[in-house]
Amino acid sequence: KYKKFDEKELIKKTARLLAENKVIGWFCGRMEFGPRALGHRSILANASNPQMKEIINLKIKHREPFRPFAPSALEENASGYFDLDCPSPFMLLVASVRPSKRKVLPAITHVDGTARVQTVNKIDNGKYYDLIKEYEKLSGVPVVLNTSFNVRGEPIVCTPQDAYNCFIKTDIDFLILENFLISK
Repeated sequence: KYKKFDEKELIKKTARLLAENKVIGWFCGRMEFGPRALGHRSILANASNPQMKEIINLKIKHREPFRPFAPSALEENASGYFDLDCPSPFMLLVASVRPSKRKVLPAITHVDGTARVQTVNKIDNGKYYDLIKEYEKLSGVPVVLNTSFNVRGEPIVCTPQDAYNCFIKTDIDFLILENFLISK
């Protein structure tokens, strides 16, 4: 089942699904290059749900339950949640999660109180930025859980067919494929 949305409608619908603790396969725009998923080929979820790390590790990624996930945060809000004084657009910096925010972000806070942060701005990734901004309006939190769109032992999804296959074979709740919302 699928439905096509204009971009604004899609952002609102996806943000609502994230706020409802749904796990989203997010396939939008060009493929990333580098060691991390940066909001084009990502699995997204509510970073405030304390059970989300376990849900994604066991039911989707099929990996050990202790493995951590990373946050994508709005660049202008990141320093309020993380001990970070510069942008981190490539998710290569590890920063302490501010002690007052650790209970707010349990799904992305590592056991040592840190997180590998990606900061997102409107210029570099407008659609992803808009999604996190809309999610913030609903949840009060400008941070989402972001992990690569793949399962253990497989490369990151590259094509729409790869994304669909990963979606069908896992417990991902919804697939965003450009401006299409696909459900099972």
